[in-house]
Amino acid sequence: MVTSAQRLLFDRMLDEIIDALPEQLHELLEEVPLIVEDEPSAALLADLEMEDDDADLCGLHWGTPLTERSVGGGDGMPDRMMIFRGPIFSLAGVGSGSRLTPAQQDELYRQIRITVLHEIGHHFGLNEDDLDTLGYG
Repeated sequence: MVTSAQRLLFDRMLDEIIDALPEQLHELLEEVPLIVEDEPSAALLADLEMEDDDADLCGLHWGTPLTERSVGGGDGMPDRMMIFRGPIFSLAGVGSGSRLTPAQQDELYRQIRITVLHEIGHHFGLNEDDLDTLGYG
């Protein structure tokens, strides 16, 4: 469970990461919302055919990558990107209610950045192998 203090820290770091992105990506985020939640919902995990204990889902791009779109095709639901605080905290080695060391803060920042860039990469058509090669796997 993510505490309110952890949520504030996470959101402050996320704002810093987004502010540091190139202007073209700021424009993308105006078109494709970045939704931040504490945990993936049971319904989302079921849609993805994942078990509830698969709590390592840090992010998700929901939509059609730009490389797969056609000129006349609207695929229904608008694209969106999601990131999940709880799994990112876990990946960074931070437990619930833990006070973060400077090393844990650095790792949390790194994991948030990787997750955001990973989901943006999916929007632009990069697959998991491409993202691994770039260090965003």
